[in-house]
Amino acid sequence: MDSNTLRARFLAYFEAHGHAVVPSSSLVPANDPTLLFTNAGMVQFKDVFLGREPRGYKRAVSSQRCVRAGGKHNDLENVGYTARHHTFFEMLGNFSFGDYFKRDAIGFAWEFLTGAAWLGISPDRLLVTVYASDDEAYGIWKNEIGVPVDRIVRIGDKPGGGSDNFWQMGDTGPCGPCSEIFYDHDPDGSLGIWGGPPGSPEEDGDRWIEIWNLVFMQFERAADGTLTPLPKPSVDTGMGLERICALMQGVHNNYDIDIFQTLIRAVAGLAGTGDLGDASLKVVADHIRATCFLITDGVVPSNEGRGYVLRRIMRRAIRHGYKLGLEDAFFYRLVAPLAAVMGDAYPELKEKRDYLERVIRQEEDSFAQTLEKGMRLLEDAIEASPQGISGNTVFKLYDTYGFPVDLTADIARERKITIDLDGFEREMQGQREQSRAASSFGAGNVEVSVIDVESEFTGYTETMRGAKVLAILCDGAPVGQLQAGESAVVFLDKTPFYAESGGQVGDTGVIAAPGLRFAVNDTRALKPGTPGHIGTLESGTLTVGDNVKAEIDHERRHAIMRNHSATHLLHAALRETLGTHVAQKGSLVAADRLRFDFSHFQAVTPEEITAIEDQVNRQVLANVAAETQLCGYQEAVDRGAIVLFGEKYGDVVRVLSFGPAGNSFSTELCGGTHVARSGDIGLFKIVAEAGVAAGVRRIEAVTGLNALSYLRGLDRKLSEAAALLKAPRDELAAKLAQQLDRSRALEKELAQARQKLTSQQGGDLASQAQDVAGAKLLVQQVEGLDVAGLRGLMDQLKNKLGSGIVVLGQATDGKVTLLTGVTQDLTARLKAGELVNFVASQVGGKGGGRPDMAQAGGSEPDKLPAALKSVHAFVAGKLGA
Repeated sequence: MDSNTLRARFLAYFEAHGHAVVPSSSLVPANDPTLLFTNAGMVQFKDVFLGREPRGYKRAVSSQRCVRAGGKHNDLENVGYTARHHTFFEMLGNFSFGDYFKRDAIGFAWEFLTGAAWLGISPDRLLVTVYASDDEAYGIWKNEIGVPVDRIVRIGDKPGGGSDNFWQMGDTGPCGPCSEIFYDHDPDGSLGIWGGPPGSPEEDGDRWIEIWNLVFMQFERAADGTLTPLPKPSVDTGMGLERICALMQGVHNNYDIDIFQTLIRAVAGLAGTGDLGDASLKVVADHIRATCFLITDGVVPSNEGRGYVLRRIMRRAIRHGYKLGLEDAFFYRLVAPLAAVMGDAYPELKEKRDYLERVIRQEEDSFAQTLEKGMRLLEDAIEASPQGISGNTVFKLYDTYGFPVDLTADIARERKITIDLDGFEREMQGQREQSRAASSFGAGNVEVSVIDVESEFTGYTETMRGAKVLAILCDGAPVGQLQAGESAVVFLDKTPFYAESGGQVGDTGVIAAPGLRFAVNDTRALKPGTPGHIGTLESGTLTVGDNVKAEIDHERRHAIMRNHSATHLLHAALRETLGTHVAQKGSLVAADRLRFDFSHFQAVTPEEITAIEDQVNRQVLANVAAETQLCGYQEAVDRGAIVLFGEKYGDVVRVLSFGPAGNSFSTELCGGTHVARSGDIGLFKIVAEAGVAAGVRRIEAVTGLNALSYLRGLDRKLSEAAALLKAPRDELAAKLAQQLDRSRALEKELAQARQKLTSQQGGDLASQAQDVAGAKLLVQQVEGLDVAGLRGLMDQLKNKLGSGIVVLGQATDGKVTLLTGVTQDLTARLKAGELVNFVASQVGGKGGGRPDMAQAGGSEPDKLPAALKSVHAFVAGKLGA
């Protein structure tokens, strides 16, 4: 049964039982600002359950698209490495809003799962759980459905609080017990799928899988923990489409179902690989679904919020494509196969295919510029410190190369090395403190209603002036006086200090008088007409009513003015070169650089960058005057003045032009400070261009002495590189290519040497095998391997022994993992499952598997050494018999 049929059958069953079929809601929750994404089927019904929103039905059924890749519900790091973790998934759910309750909810679930007209699953392969004290649900399963008591498991609270079988919407509010339905993927053990039922030490295995959760909302939890029965108990259920597809399609891994196999084969085709089990294929196949559905719901890649989560998902997929050898853009090419397999259920995938491809391709192009450099930095860091990746490196990858932290963590896990997340957080905190050092008393910390003053800005024509102190805010409250060492926000009647606005940063400088000095670290407009001077009193006493001198940092202001005027010229040059569709989408004008975001759906080519630079610098060389004029807003617009993104304008606006009236190169509405003539800019140089969101590009540039410093730095680096390679500068590229070829050859030799060393180590371990009753026996406690690593080692040792028995044990994080292997010629005398259960019984667990290979878990790692020592006698007894 394919996924489309199963989804349709689920909806049809509940529609036949009086449920309204409700379409999936957006992945961006419309009624819950606390959620990053819709992560469960009940999200769109939250207000219905709370009684805030009436609907024209009391029963509903839906197939809800969900994402769990950020915030509390974050499965991203597991995707691709487990059988059932996904960033995007579909939740099949039926809901009762004060209508039916436990009896009908349980009956519906059981009939749909086991009924011959629906899914026809054998009841013998199902097990149910109930909350420990939920006798009502227990009785319904036992007496009405007829589930044997040995297949009904009561689950209580965990030692630290909470339970897998008690659900709550939050710390307070609706809550209630759950009843879960599990499916046994290997009832007779013939498939060797390890794992135990819920509540057992082996419950984390892959044998018993939860397929349906029935939530019974019957209580209201108060702040003190008191539970009050709800007047209208409700039902919220959920069944993962991917999990039930795996069951119905006879596979044991979600990535083997029809949807994923279509996508995996598409990725494999692009990569030219026949290994369909590669984890990277699974990552990419999963992430294209999340990517496309998030974009169709209005999320675009960015550096914050939902957009940043999307960017993390996309860049993780792109990096795994890189691992597969896909160094060119490829991710966007998976939109078509996704639309083919899911487009009937979700037509928006077909309708928005071109848009999806364009947005994805744009992000690929953006990340490609830094991926290789970032990977090179990471490889160098790992080589220098094989034990782990430092916090500084993690931060640099994040800050400079756009590597989300979990992408770096993903790579670290693959290499089986640590990542210093604490160190990364320290670096991040340092950056945050540095960025807000000048604004620790910014608008977000001040209740502006406590002040009622206005200030006149005089900074268009002067950089210092006398002024009077009108008010002082300290810790958000007005004070009459400020002592040395205290920080505050100071308000003056007149000021040359420009308050941050329109992308231009606020001025810094000094407010002084005889015996006192107040260092201004930033200037913010806490409300219109009220710039606040944010800083610290370094000496003296500052009192409301004092006469002072306000003086800005002249050099810094001039640098800001150069960058601001250059931003206007850049905007005009972009429109001239790329087209009039270019519109400002954000900007930053600082002393050291300018940043300009603009609408454009493809990367700006090197040739276009050159043309833009030439146009701006021609205007600089022309040394045209900057002319300002106050006029009505509509008059300015009629004259062709560009209205800036995100700005609010009054009836009278300030128009800034570069060039003669009627034939100006640039005309915009702007309240910022600017150079008197374009020649004051000195030199303009673009240093970066990249995409920051769907249809939004970003250019960063420098001017004046900063531009000269940038060019000198490049020149110096070029000379240093030429010296290192002992080549003339004009032959540097050829020499570098030669060195890269040599490096790749050496890397290949090194990989071959490592492979040979690993094989030798396996041989050394195999040499420790002992003879027991005519058979070779090797018992070993190992460290630092995951289950896949243990299995790989087991296969290698069995091959080395030829004929023999191997027992491997590992204790990690308070749990024991055991693996036993018996070569085929000995399985008639000793079964691997029998052996693994002998050892597991001594460490608080049990297991199972094939006669030649078995796996078990345990909960008492301190007993592992003794358990392994007992293997010799057990095997001797079995083989001797």
